[in-house]
Amino acid sequence: MAEKIKKEQASYSAKDIQVLEGLEPVRKRPGMYIGSTGPDGLHHLVWEIVNNSIDEAMAGYATHVTVELMKDGGVSITDNGRGIPVDIHPKTKKSALETALITLHAGGKFAEGSYKVSGGLHGVGVSVVNALSTKLKAEVWRDGGSYVQEYKIGVPQYNVKKVGSSGKTGTRITFYADPAIFNKIEYDLKKILDYLRNQAYLTKSIRIDVVDARTEPESYYSFYFEGGLLSLLAHLLGERQPVHGNLFYAQKEIDGIDVEVALAYTGDNEVEELSFANNIYTPDGGTHLTGLRSALTRTLNDYARREGYLKEAEENLTGDDVREGLVAAVSIKIREPQFEGQTKARLGNTEARAAVESAVSESLKEFLERYGADARKIIEKNILAAKARKAAKAAKETVLRKGAFEGLTLPGKLADCSSRRADESELFIVEGDSAGGSCKQGRDRRTQAVLPLKGKILNVEKARIDKMLLNKEIRSLVVALGTAISDQFDIEKLRYHKIVLMTDADVDGAHIRTLLLTLFYRYFPQIVNGGFLYIAQPPLFRVQKGKEVQYVFNEEKLQEVLKSFGKESVNIQRYKGLGEMNPEQLWETTLNPANRVLKQVNVEDAVQADKMFDILMGEAVEPRKNFIQAHAASVKNLDV
Repeated sequence: MAEKIKKEQASYSAKDIQVLEGLEPVRKRPGMYIGSTGPDGLHHLVWEIVNNSIDEAMAGYATHVTVELMKDGGVSITDNGRGIPVDIHPKTKKSALETALITLHAGGKFAEGSYKVSGGLHGVGVSVVNALSTKLKAEVWRDGGSYVQEYKIGVPQYNVKKVGSSGKTGTRITFYADPAIFNKIEYDLKKILDYLRNQAYLTKSIRIDVVDARTEPESYYSFYFEGGLLSLLAHLLGERQPVHGNLFYAQKEIDGIDVEVALAYTGDNEVEELSFANNIYTPDGGTHLTGLRSALTRTLNDYARREGYLKEAEENLTGDDVREGLVAAVSIKIREPQFEGQTKARLGNTEARAAVESAVSESLKEFLERYGADARKIIEKNILAAKARKAAKAAKETVLRKGAFEGLTLPGKLADCSSRRADESELFIVEGDSAGGSCKQGRDRRTQAVLPLKGKILNVEKARIDKMLLNKEIRSLVVALGTAISDQFDIEKLRYHKIVLMTDADVDGAHIRTLLLTLFYRYFPQIVNGGFLYIAQPPLFRVQKGKEVQYVFNEEKLQEVLKSFGKESVNIQRYKGLGEMNPEQLWETTLNPANRVLKQVNVEDAVQADKMFDILMGEAVEPRKNFIQAHAASVKNLDV
């Protein structure tokens, strides 16, 4: 009966169909238009306005863009393009400026002949920014006049008005993101600089200035590059040296699609690929990146066969083989890009793949034939990667037996917990048998497992997976985790949902922790991204006066405790290692969930983290030396 009454009460007729007019849908569902209401969505507002200015530059009308982060929380973006039209639109009977600012899918990007290519082809950019801002001011200079119009939450406060004469052309948009929409209004200068730097690389000879008025004094930055993707490639390489002398660069127009590609091979194992469509960064790649990969694999295999590097009986190089150590950027300009979603994370045009594949295949073939020594270096790098792949496969087949990951052959040194529920189980990875002994005695045996590691594990930044899996300590850890590794990795089989690195508070302990972090970052990124990795914070000092005892985690806190205790008759014990704690102390300070301090490991900027691991743990000495020299003055704690 209750169900029948509920059905009768539920109205579903024409009056229940909600029609959101104008910019209402944007405020109702902002995530559909800018991806999220977090930091990425907030910065997407900046990208939308900047992209309009870049479109003017790609069309040949703008040469200068200025982005200002204002002291009062606003953002102002100015270009010297043609200026948004201000005359009356024949359909809306409003100014073209107002039409662009309050109407979704309105703009010059849809008109035949207005723009050959454009990043903002969805046509919702400036109107979405307007809808999600408490205030927005549009200033336009064109046809000898200066015009202005202001808005509040997408609503015009007055008609477009001419406020004077002007001999210049261009547009300035100043907006204030709505705190009722966004979690936090805080613009990340580094994120903005990285984005604008890429735009300058992708648009030859455009000047982009950035002013951060939030600082005292104001900060100024300027980008201008004439080399296009070659300049970007040099930036991506940094201090890494390619294995070949000449960098590969190609720019061709195939069936009306402009294709630009720059690439080089380094001695590293990692791959770094950036892809852009109409100057829009596509972090998830798409058909243009697929075209680049296909062309590389086919062309390098053809060359290796023709020149005798690959014998008739040998199998072809795989896509992974020819991408190992690759640093590449591909940019296309296409008339009607088909992006997946408003945030344009992936390109879907099938014709883009064919254009890139054709352009790269033709140009790379010419490059290999012209620079024989470089071709040999590249092919040798590819073949070395293929040999390592085969060796790694053999090693995995030997080491990663099926039974090992079903708990049947857990390492003997592992003191496992009795619980078989991963969500309540914890694995403490400790340094040495001494700390391992105290930890095993002091732990909660039901939920806490302990795996002591002997000495410093292998630096996986400098070793391939086949060598890595021959390392006894790493093999014990892989088996204990239960997930397997590489292409066999399965996060669902993770045996512990808290994996805690617990090392001594000295230089050796920090080094071991860094080696372990490198291992997890390179080979178990899903564990890091899933929030399962932690770093323990054992105390540095035990301070006792009479019967009162306090554990202290840093020097600053120690001085506070000493001041509260009074200096006399105070016993201070400094823990040089975890092994100096008895089991009760270790439980009380570091193992007991009620008292302990754990730091969760996360990677906010994967690209920068990747480069930092390369610098600190990689083969090249010079970048590490330069990093140490640059940051020596900021070191606060150094064990000697």
